[in-house]
Amino acid sequence: MNWIILIIAGIFEVAFASCLGKAKETSGSEMYYWYTGFLVTMTISMLLLIKATQTLPIGTAYAVWTGIGAVGTALMGIFFFKDPVSFWRVFFIITLIGSVIGLKSASH
Repeated sequence: MNWIILIIAGIFEVAFASCLGKAKETSGSEMYYWYTGFLVTMTISMLLLIKATQTLPIGTAYAVWTGIGAVGTALMGIFFFKDPVSFWRVFFIITLIGSVIGLKSASH
């Protein structure tokens, strides 16, 4: 169950990073809505990470959480923020996914 909580925490990490990206693109009251979304999703992500680390090793949990966030944010950047796509960028995203899977497998 705590692995599922950790995955959800990672998804909220992607959400808070995406809110920062949207806040950068907007101005006025809309910008503040995105910053509010950032604060809410960051809080949820951190609380879920805390919950997951009650039974999972902290090093593994944190690495998986940041890995999910890094991969998810990179993909959000590519698909929604028009970040550049190159062979090496995709290669290292795939490498990061393999590392997260390896950490999860080695934690038993």
